[in-house]
Parts: sequence; C-alpha cells; structure tokens
Amino acid sequence: MLQAKWIDEEKLAKALKFQQQQGCLIGEAMVKLHYVSEEQVAQALGKQLGIPYASKENQILNPEKTQGLERYIPEKFARDNAVIPLFIENNTLAIALTDPTNIMMLDNIKLVSGMEIQLFISTKAQILKVIDAFYQGQSNMIDTVLDKAMEKGGGGGETSDSDVITPDGKLDLDKVIIGESKGAQSIKLVNAIMKQAISERTSDIHLEKFDEKISLRLRIDGVLYERSAPPKELVDAMISRVKILSKLDISERRLPQDGSFSIKYQNRIIEIRVSICPTVFGEKLVMRILDRGSVELNVKIIGFEPRQMEDFLKAASAPNGLIFLTGPTGSGKTTTLNAVLNTIKSPELNIMTLEDPVEIKMEGISQVQVKPAIGLTMASGLRSFLRQDPDVILVGEVRDNETAEACLKAAMTGHLVLSTLHTNSALEAVPRLLDMNIEKYLLASTLLLLAAQRLVRQLCPLCKVPYKPPQSEIDQCLAECMINPPPDPAKMTFYKAVGCPKCNNMGYKGRKAIYEVYFNTDAMKQIIYKDADVHKLAFEAAKGGAWNLRASGWRKVLAGITSVEDMLSVTVSER
Repeated sequence: MLQAKWIDEEKLAKALKFQQQQGCLIGEAMVKLHYVSEEQVAQALGKQLGIPYASKENQILNPEKTQGLERYIPEKFARDNAVIPLFIENNTLAIALTDPTNIMMLDNIKLVSGMEIQLFISTKAQILKVIDAFYQGQSNMIDTVLDKAMEKGGGGGETSDSDVITPDGKLDLDKVIIGESKGAQSIKLVNAIMKQAISERTSDIHLEKFDEKISLRLRIDGVLYERSAPPKELVDAMISRVKILSKLDISERRLPQDGSFSIKYQNRIIEIRVSICPTVFGEKLVMRILDRGSVELNVKIIGFEPRQMEDFLKAASAPNGLIFLTGPTGSGKTTTLNAVLNTIKSPELNIMTLEDPVEIKMEGISQVQVKPAIGLTMASGLRSFLRQDPDVILVGEVRDNETAEACLKAAMTGHLVLSTLHTNSALEAVPRLLDMNIEKYLLASTLLLLAAQRLVRQLCPLCKVPYKPPQSEIDQCLAECMINPPPDPAKMTFYKAVGCPKCNNMGYKGRKAIYEVYFNTDAMKQIIYKDADVHKLAFEAAKGGAWNLRASGWRKVLAGITSVEDMLSVTVSER
C-alpha cells in the first residue's frame, strides 16, 4: 500500500496504533479509518501473496453454473467462510476467498472435493453478493425486490395499504402489490421476505440493526442463515409495516411489543407471531411463522422409536394420571403432545387444552388461550376446566406452584393431564416438581410417564454421503447407544451432509424428534417416594430397557437419519 501510494507513513502509524487498540487485522484497521477500500486491501494482499485478484469487473468472480460446483462447497460453508467456487479445470478447483492464510479451511476443501485448489482473492462484500446469486433458490425473491428498490432509490415512510385483504381480514400474499412509491418498496420487501421464508420452511425471521450493518436471518431447521439485507433507510418503514399488520402502536419505539396477524399464501392460512424489542441500535423484529399446513400430527412419523411410542400411548390411554414432556423452547413439545391428542381423540372423550399461545388448532378439541391480563391464567383456567366435565386436559406449561398443584388435583380426581416442564432431562422433572411443594407420595402415585425430547436435522436423502466412521466415533457409539446386543462395528455406516439443489445446498431437510421416555414403574414409584434420587431413577429405568436422549440420537445416526455432528450438538453425554 505504501508502494502504491495509497497510504503514507503517518497513516500507517495511526493504523498500527488503531490495530493494537481494536485487536483487528491491519487491513481491517485501514478500512475502518477510511484510508483505503476493501478492494485495495484485497489487491495489496493478493500482490503480497502472489494470488490473483477476482471481481465482477474483471469477469473472474463469475462461478460456472454447469459444473455442479455446489456439491464441493455447500452454501452454508460458503457463507460461513466467505468462499465461493469458480470453476474446475484439470482436476483443480478454483475458489475465491478473503483469507488465503486459513490453512485449515483450505485443507477441508481439498479433503471434501478430492482436488487441488487454485486461489483467487476478493472482498467479503463481493463474495457474499455472488453467493446469493450463485446458490439458486436462496434469496431470489428478496433480491429481486431489493434490486427494484435500489433502482427506485429506496426510502422510508408509511404509505396506504395497497395489498389485497381477504374478507376475513387476512393479508393475501398471492396478490400483486401495485404502485412504486417509496413506502410501497418497504411493503414489497416485507411480503417478499415472508414468501421466501415460507418457501424455505423457515420457523423465525430476524431483522435487526447494528452500528454498521443490517442483518436479515432466517431460522431453518433450527439454524440461522444470513440472507440479503434490506437498505438501512427502509428498515424503519418495514418494521412500521409489520406493526400495522399486527395492530401495534407504530409511534412506540421505546418498549417491547408483541402481536400477531394471519396471511393467506398458496391457499394456506399461516399465522405470524410478532415480537419487537428496542435495542441500542434501534428496534429488532422477530416474526415466528406457524404454518399449519406443514405440521403433520402423526405419532408414527415424528420420531418415536417403537418401544417409546408404545409406552407413551399406553400412558395416554389411561383414565387418569400425569404425563410430563420436558425440553427447551423450540424442541417440538407442543407438536408431540398435539400428535398424541390427535391419536387418542374420539367422540367418547372430552378433550380440553389450555395454552399460551394456541399454536396448532385441531378439530374435535376445545382449545383455550391464556390471557393473564384479564385473569385467565393456567391455574385459574384449569380450575374452571374441572367444571366442564373433561376426560383429558392439556396444560401448555407448568411454571409455578399453583399450576403444578392444580394439575395434580385434576389427575387425582379422575382426569388425564398432559403438560410440559422446562428441565434438561425427563427425570429432572421429579426434583423440579418437588421444588414446587408437591408431596412425594402424591407425585409417585399420580405420575404415569416422564419424557424429554430434542430435534435433530434430517440428512437430505438425495445427497447424503456414507462413510466408514473412525474408531473414536465407533467407540463412543458403542458406549452410549444402550443397544443390547450392541451393533457390529464392522457393519457400521454413518452419513454426512453434503448439499444439493433439493435441500437448498444445506445438506439437511426437515427435522426429527429424539426422545427419552420413562414409564413410571412400581420400582420407580418407590424411589420417588423414598428420596427421589435422579441417578437411582435413571439406573432403574435402564434396567427396564428404557434409554436416554443420547442413546436415541445414536439410533437415528445408525439409521442414517441424521449426522453425528448434528446429534452431538443437541444432546449431552450422561456417562
């Protein structure tokens, strides 16, 4: 940079001082001080290392779309590492990246591709833009609207609603927006983001401001993925647009707000739950997508092993007692319990649910939304339920002593009660309930079943690749799978994620639940009554043939449903 006269000695000294203070690379320091551009840093680094510079202008940063390059570098890897494949020639894979000194990443690419690597250097901004265009199906709708917004000049501000609203008050995303005003661009962007999110099976949309950038992320199968961010000047108008749809106060920017609205898309009614939270850089918007059409309430397909499903349905068929399902938020507990209710429901049973919120609406079941603001809490609602002659009661979550005691009394008076708790494992629900002042002898006598669940991502069946597991994975599987007799190591085949157009180059498509299910046997009742020791309960359950979450995860790995990496990321070893 000195030789090119882009900087002088004085600027270099200031940049070195700034680098020491910030702990960043010298190139980053010069860009932040506005001494040079990112392009100049990349060009200088390329010259120093003898690596050609690639850009759209010199036609090098233009990936070949007919060579199947996405098989060698999946989209998630490309985005995480700011690297893009360019072409293949003479068994050499050409790639553009920002950090040619990342030897570990280069070794991984060589290993996966089985080819030598030819390096080109470029800027992160240019590479990410090319990634968006190259990996088809990822950001097309959003990018199309973004490009038009930039052509029109963008801009914020409110506008009159030019969407088509259905007679029942739902926003119809299948209709085309008319108009090209600045405010209309924000409306188009919101609609494009929602359409793209639904098409990609997204559960949550995150839009937030930072000091120097805007972030738009979609949570797909439990993982957040970056998408093309809208212009900074449009974000406030986009958030105001969502507030209008959710009937929230558009003038309030200092307090958190929660709301919801419904949309119609491809003949499906989709609920959108909205949360807006003020941060130091402005408001953050999170939209949760509840697509009823994508949820299949069938206990045979959600992930139960045969023994687990048999135990769960045996408990759910009992005339009275308590069933608790545990797990963190977003682990699929509501879907599992609703699938169980959907299995046991019949005209002979009066089934009632008390939820906050009601996420999945079902025919033949009376569902009640909790409204604490008017005094309709879990505990008060449950007391009123008992005057409705119910056979089966679902309580969304037990959070306090009052609700726990109400569930226990309902179970003792001839009702089957299903509910959830936030504990790390199924058996930890016992001490949690005892902490809520539930008597040991009452818990031991009324508890039918304890279960816990997590969600693992399913490998894409079209592109998953088998491999012979290393000895370390074989040893860990044999030690933790709790299969008797243990599987033959010589016949073990595991699978890893690769990525293809059908799974949007992620390597995974959809999720399955893994469970631990413990039917409360007479021996376990005695342990609860005496000292409620979790370790003794786990030992007794294992003697009876039950297994924990990690063991369920290994079963999914052995069946080729998920990868070792994904399973280990959501479970913990109990050895």
